[in-house]
Amino acid sequence: MTHTVEKIGGTSMSRIDELRDTLIVGSREGSGLYGRIFVVSAFGGITDLLLEHKKTGEPGAFAAFANNDADHGWHDRLDKAAAAMVAAHSRVLGHPADIERADAFVQDRLHGARGCLIDLQRLCSYGHFRLSEHMGQTRELLSGLGEAHSAFVTTLMLQRAGVNARFVDLSGWRDEGDVSLDERIRAAMEGVDPMSEMPVVTGYAQCAEGLMGEYDRGYSEVTFSRLAALTGAREAIIHKEFHLSSADPKLVGAGAVKKLGRTNYDVADQLSNMGMEAIHPKAAKTLRQAEVPLRVTNAFEPHDPGTLIDDRPAESPGVEIVTGLDLFALELFEQDMVGVKGYDSTILELLTRHGVRIVSKVSNANTITHYVDASMKVMRRVEKDLRARFPSAELSLRAVAMASVIGRDLSGLSVLSRGLLALGAEGIEPIGASQGPRKVDVQFVLDREDITPAIAALHAALVEGAEPGLRRAA
Repeated sequence: MTHTVEKIGGTSMSRIDELRDTLIVGSREGSGLYGRIFVVSAFGGITDLLLEHKKTGEPGAFAAFANNDADHGWHDRLDKAAAAMVAAHSRVLGHPADIERADAFVQDRLHGARGCLIDLQRLCSYGHFRLSEHMGQTRELLSGLGEAHSAFVTTLMLQRAGVNARFVDLSGWRDEGDVSLDERIRAAMEGVDPMSEMPVVTGYAQCAEGLMGEYDRGYSEVTFSRLAALTGAREAIIHKEFHLSSADPKLVGAGAVKKLGRTNYDVADQLSNMGMEAIHPKAAKTLRQAEVPLRVTNAFEPHDPGTLIDDRPAESPGVEIVTGLDLFALELFEQDMVGVKGYDSTILELLTRHGVRIVSKVSNANTITHYVDASMKVMRRVEKDLRARFPSAELSLRAVAMASVIGRDLSGLSVLSRGLLALGAEGIEPIGASQGPRKVDVQFVLDREDITPAIAALHAALVEGAEPGLRRAA
């Protein structure tokens, strides 16, 4: 048996001292402690302060730096991030010497980053240099600070507990940057023996490819999956603060949800499309190709095996999960569209240019509707560009939501018709509904205010087996 590679997310990292006593150490001792490589995210909220808030878009240090290169407001935001980092490690470290070392680590890294940004501003005050050309590297630099900090702190904490832990820094701090991701990982892991020591690895890896540019905030799972593949792990494990369950228990009731237990990468991809990532789709591809199975567990229930994700098909048809997502419906109607090429490709080009994520799409003879995951601000820009391209077309932008019923095999279950009956029994009239020929998901487009009761109704009918109209109270 070889080792596992295990990832701990940011929310769970904020309780890493609890996980030390259960998930990481617990009753293990001696050689039983090892054979595990841990990849850690930044402490909860730190990356938001270093970059921008993931949900609200509130500027962090990077966004403030990028938006106003003549102003020093980013200094205050960098100070705020530093204070939050110190507060985070002060909560989980118990020994004054460890806190002192962690404080010094934050001061060194933040001072270095601040100096880089000041020098960059000074350089770009000359007309030969453009600040915009360095935004990608700047974002990478700031993002890596969070994971480097959490990995260093976790290593200190485990060493204090008697674990032979090793800090493995992939962030490229003061290292040569022109190396690939694989080269970065191989060089860092050279000489590391996970069977006799416990590597604690940064979720961010600096590399020539630029993880932020391609994966943005999903970079830690890409690092995690590549590390598992390159080191020949027997299993990749993601520890979350909840089980991968049939629905959000807050929406359908804790007693109604069921842990998945087992599913496949196809379902994981559908979940990712609905904004409920079990794992980033590119990371899933890496694990699939390396034939490394993925396990998703609840970090705070370490004795529960969680849910195994591999390539096996379902033994029998069944609904596995019901989830939902707020979207915008962007509809373009053009009477003269019939038989004319170019409408679809132009819309796709504009959506791509503005970084809009497409969740689903429907079209007929003269109408194309995209259901997209983006902010209203971005969609107004898209709408403006579309009006310029198609001045005679009718455009509409509508706030909607989508409920999705997902399973490895939905054949023979009449999910679409049963779902419509369940929604109708609750007085919910969908805007649209669709089912693909592969029978892995069914999508119901709804008014936003209907999404919560819709998920509960669909879950009751398709997972719990309740009769329509007899939905369990959440």
